[in-house]
Amino acid sequence: MVALQSLFEIDCVGHDIEIVLEYRLLDSKLPPNGQAFARMLVEGIVGRLSDLDRLISKYAPEWPVDQIAVVDRNVLRIAMYEIATSDNTPVKVAINEAVELAKMFGSGSSRRFVNGVLGSFVAEEGHLFWRDEGAWMPGQDSMSVVSEVG
Repeated sequence: MVALQSLFEIDCVGHDIEIVLEYRLLDSKLPPNGQAFARMLVEGIVGRLSDLDRLISKYAPEWPVDQIAVVDRNVLRIAMYEIATSDNTPVKVAINEAVELAKMFGSGSSRRFVNGVLGSFVAEEGHLFWRDEGAWMPGQDSMSVVSEVG
């Protein structure tokens, strides 16, 4: 939840990522490993924002990214980032967590929207792994793909 709150604030008001993380993590009751995970998520997502938004645009073509509700947009970013980077988080777990966040903080239709976008993303892309030097994007011939599991 700290990651979603941080991303929401950064997205809405444009506050500095380090200040937002410092404030949100101090205010949280997360253990040190939870804080480290939240920090890794937020920093990773902000670092790959354009890549993630291109993926969202591809799998939600009827909705320009800037017109998607802020909660939904950031829930999608979190889930797609986890799916694309984590070999420790099963795809189904990432999707279920995203749907739960959408139900808790989004509108009445958020959970269906998030589930549909992520379902399409996973069906076509599988499980992507990004390396630090760049993101693999659909249609690119890039060596930044470590593996892809369909």
